[in-house]
Amino acid sequence: MSDKTNNVMIVDDDAHVRIAVRTILYDAGFHVIAADSGSQCIDLLKKGFTGVILLDIMMPEMDGWDTIRAILDNKLEENIAIIMLTAKNVPDKKMIGLQEYVVDYITKPFDNEDLIQKTSFIMSYVHDRNNMGITAE
Repeated sequence: MSDKTNNVMIVDDDAHVRIAVRTILYDAGFHVIAADSGSQCIDLLKKGFTGVILLDIMMPEMDGWDTIRAILDNKLEENIAIIMLTAKNVPDKKMIGLQEYVVDYITKPFDNEDLIQKTSFIMSYVHDRNNMGITAE
């Protein structure tokens, strides 16, 4: 994962969502990798992924909030930004204490242009933060 400029990871247990998001963002010029679970996301982060993570909340075994906790427990939060990609309209109690690690929410079903614009905007934030030497705390 040497090119850190346009990396996006989609983490969703639904293969159709992963394929749709990957296609939309790839066509918009992003380098997109997919993970079908929170544990696979953690593995990819340990291998050096940096960039924007589009993270589903409702997944079996390890949901989105558990995934964020694992990211923090493993000290993998540097050089990433998390956008929750969710079918939930109302946040749940599990987000308490973790909301500061989420920079945006996109609700399914999503508008393709909105997905591209939000991802691009957050990607610029990640680049600016990395170029300024700012690290997550």
